[in-house]
Amino acid sequence: MIKKLPKSRVEFESVVPLSEWKIFLRLAAEEISQEIKIAGFRPGKAPRNLVEQKVGKATVFNNAAEKAVSKNYLEYIKKEKIEAIGNPEIKVLNAEEEKDFRYKAVVSVMPEIILDEGYVKSIKKINEEFAKKIVEVGKEEVDLELEKLAKSRVKLITIRREVRKNDSVEIDFNVFMDGVPIENGQSQKHPLIIGKGVFIPGFEDKIVGMKEGEEKEFELDFPSDYHQKNLAGKEATFKVKMNLVQERQVPEINDEFARSLGDFENLDALEKSIRLGIKEEMEMKNKEKGRTDFLEKIMENVKTELPEILVSQETERMLEEFSHQIQAMGMDLENYLKKIKKDKEELKKDWQPQAKKRVISSLAIEKIACDQEIKIPAKEIEAEMNKTLSLYKNVKNIKKNIDMKKLYDYSQGVLENEAVFNYLEKL
Repeated sequence: MIKKLPKSRVEFESVVPLSEWKIFLRLAAEEISQEIKIAGFRPGKAPRNLVEQKVGKATVFNNAAEKAVSKNYLEYIKKEKIEAIGNPEIKVLNAEEEKDFRYKAVVSVMPEIILDEGYVKSIKKINEEFAKKIVEVGKEEVDLELEKLAKSRVKLITIRREVRKNDSVEIDFNVFMDGVPIENGQSQKHPLIIGKGVFIPGFEDKIVGMKEGEEKEFELDFPSDYHQKNLAGKEATFKVKMNLVQERQVPEINDEFARSLGDFENLDALEKSIRLGIKEEMEMKNKEKGRTDFLEKIMENVKTELPEILVSQETERMLEEFSHQIQAMGMDLENYLKKIKKDKEELKKDWQPQAKKRVISSLAIEKIACDQEIKIPAKEIEAEMNKTLSLYKNVKNIKKNIDMKKLYDYSQGVLENEAVFNYLEKL
């Protein structure tokens, strides 16, 4: 009999018949005898009674119980179609010599998802609002993008005149406080665009008017809210040498500029392409917003009891994702945790509410896919896998080093999610 417990767990008792139990006892004794020496017998050939005398009867019975549970448990959950998650808690009820072996198991299972049909009405309302939104791209937005393109193709012309605003320069500088160099206050051939305001206030104003090869010394106060508290609000001496002055020549935005960017006949064609790109980006953002709204409405109509292990697994995934993001930014997770004065467990605890939402939304999407009989053909899943693998085509032996089963499941999930959202968008 299978008994349902809170937090999506089940409890059941199972029996291993005496005939099978005796086999497990024999196998346990043989296995243990492989590891010990008993005079007059080859490894694995000593009688059970001698093995028990050597290591104790409890050792043999515990080993036999592990074997019996391992085999019987898998057979039981398969037979009863129990979608078990994680390892079970096992309690042996009877492990006597001449009786059936009995045990009790408690295990987390995939939770039941109850999705109120009211969500369909909410989705339809979102779609109606989305249909009313007309994406329009104004001239100002196109002009702004053209300016960005022009600035990205600026020409640098080395000149001998004095430094002006918007020039690109290369400088050596040293910063002193009370005659002593400050930590990280030195740089050679440092690139700088005058007018960007990346240095402390007043620094760029002081070097405007300098010429190539000129040196200058001046005092400035660090801002009172400067990020390095030991420098905040204090006066420092700056010694600067001007190595290079370059005028930034931004190309004129015209037909010739448009043709220089690719297959554009004239400026009108470039503007049309930019307008289309901005429109597609805006539409994609609206689509993403709509899908986020879908999930919120679906979550409002979901009832379920999550097993703790699913939430725990999700926080582990979130930690792994976060670690990769930190590394991509050139940081180390351990150092980051030291800075925020937290450990991994505290971080995962903070993320639990978000992890629960992620798990429930994922299960709800699976539920909709099941209800609507959305199935992704194997060929499409394999094609998606190949797209992922192509990103690592320069990595040697990638197929040997990647878990193909996990990649298949991931690819299937991605395509299934997209199919469900496509279904929702058509309601």
